[in-house]
Amino acid sequence: MADAPQDQASGLRKMTHVPKPVKVIAIASGKGGVGKTNVTVNIGVALATQGKKVVLLDADLGLANIDVMLGLHPQFNLLHVLEGDKSLKDIMVDGPSGLQIIPAASGVKKMAELSPVEHAGMIQAFSELDDHIDILLIDSAAGIADSVVSFTKAAQEVIVVVCDEPASITDAYALIKLLSREHGVERFHIIANMGRSIQEGRELFDKISLVCDRFLDVTLNFMGIVPFDEDLRRAVKKQRAVVEFLPRSKSAIAFQHLAKKIDYWPVAKQPRGNMEFFVERLIQASLEAG
Repeated sequence: MADAPQDQASGLRKMTHVPKPVKVIAIASGKGGVGKTNVTVNIGVALATQGKKVVLLDADLGLANIDVMLGLHPQFNLLHVLEGDKSLKDIMVDGPSGLQIIPAASGVKKMAELSPVEHAGMIQAFSELDDHIDILLIDSAAGIADSVVSFTKAAQEVIVVVCDEPASITDAYALIKLLSREHGVERFHIIANMGRSIQEGRELFDKISLVCDRFLDVTLNFMGIVPFDEDLRRAVKKQRAVVEFLPRSKSAIAFQHLAKKIDYWPVAKQPRGNMEFFVERLIQASLEAG
């Protein structure tokens, strides 16, 4: 089984033309409580409203909460896929503006303790998604758990959400350090959440960038800020995405700008990392659907 990812990846290297490959983007944070899932959901909805076909994977396997955030009540989740009872298509649910969501389990110890092989098997299940997908967003767990490493290595781009507090900054650096030194991730995009101004967000980015430039061989990109916004709090209480609920609010406009930046990112021609087959399967599915 260990050789399977490498065998599949080698097949992709022989491909010379991929018309519509899939953008696979992992969104992570060094610690909980920085608004990562809210950022992920609203970027996903913003991309969907801009005409993209977006699938959002709740990859916080043991403490999933995207369904709660959007007031959804999925009957099945990734645990049923892992146990072989359901396929990914069976468990997918519709979210706002055409966003499709793959829910995970919440409060299930087994899901929080998957082995690396089980993570690989979970990711490989994405071969079933044969409908055309433009973007797959992965809302990873907070911190540096094995699942975070597995899913971020599977992605082409990694976004790190951080807010202006010492623990968030320190833990964001720890996450970047782990992924770069031990797993070969070289490029990270930074979003400053709950910022008071673009200047404050830039200063926060500079703090992280200064340390990374000194100790790590990585490239950081400042994507921008999501401003502190009472309208966003109102949307959360209503279990709605602010982009859909209050599209003219400060935070919704910020999410729309972030989504446009993501849309402009080029799609990688070749996947990277030890989980290359994940991207390969998505590319193949896109080809077959096209």
